[in-house]
Amino acid sequence: MNTTGTSGVFAREFEALGRPVEVGFAGGRVISMSFPADVPADAETDHELLDRIGAYVRGERDEFADVAVGLTVPTDRRDVLEALRTVPYGEEVSVSRLTRLAALDPDDPDDLELVTSALDENPIPVLLPDHRVQGGPYATPREVRGALRRVEGL
Repeated sequence: MNTTGTSGVFAREFEALGRPVEVGFAGGRVISMSFPADVPADAETDHELLDRIGAYVRGERDEFADVAVGLTVPTDRRDVLEALRTVPYGEEVSVSRLTRLAALDPDDPDDLELVTSALDENPIPVLLPDHRVQGGPYATPREVRGALRRVEGL
């Protein structure tokens, strides 16, 4: 997906989620995703990524691997979120498995804290699929997380 130069806020309501998805772009990269109660008045509604999210929540398989993200988080959390992005569609992992995927020690309380804080503050749910982690925490709201898990058969 070519988003070169895209900047701004895009949002659209998705019935399957029961709320809108809002996506923030800067310099062609997704930098944020949230699930507000209403579509913001100043948000554009037409964007290819929103089209793809709509198809995804209707059951079309999409890993969003080609979507460029711009993570503005500390490097250690970025490593965790990049490991999260490798969890395939329709599969789930435990927090300890995600810790290992991020090349951290699941028996180290500091490493586990790093992983859980990265999940809790995930700036781009769906593209960084925290709904695929068993036992969270999650940045994705509960009802949205449930819908995403149903879509993927989890």
